Amino acid sequence: MSSHDSQPSGCGLFEQELVNAMNDFVKTAETPHFDTAVIRRGARRKQAITTAGIAAALMVACGAGTALATNAAGGASHTSVQTAATSTAGDGTTVLVRTSNGKIVRQQLAGVSSTAARAALIRYDLTPAFTRVKMSDCAKQQDAVAAVSPHAPTLVHAGDTIRITTCYR
Repeated sequence: MSSHDSQPSGCGLFEQELVNAMNDFVKTAETPHFDTAVIRRGARRKQAITTAGIAAALMVACGAGTALATNAAGGASHTSVQTAATSTAGDGTTVLVRTSNGKIVRQQLAGVSSTAARAALIRYDLTPAFTRVKMSDCAKQQDAVAAVSPHAPTLVHAGDTIRITTCYR
């Protein structure tokens, strides 16, 4: 026990030495350094990862719900609609249309003329909007469908506008 410390009443020698040792530690220990910028960055990273994880979970849940709703709406009809995971490269010219009776129709427009594309879309009450682009690898001499938007796997309904890009050489 230090000579400058007085012994508090009711404490034994061991307790007093323990109190003195703790006081000495408090007086001599260095204050820990907290890098608030690193802590803040870590917290933001965790928040961003959590938000991205929740968003991904919602996308998966909504995607599964949409697939179930599509199957339920179809009822007894069996339509073969490719999913986004099994879609092919040609889907840039394919339109998926939900008809008024709930069926899903796949309309392939690759290489057809703008007149044939217009007729096919008007049959489903869709509004075509055409754009012409010069391309050296155009399927025909002129007026062949090169791309549509929105395209499969996006589902369109009656009244929607479909942007069609036709090409010419």
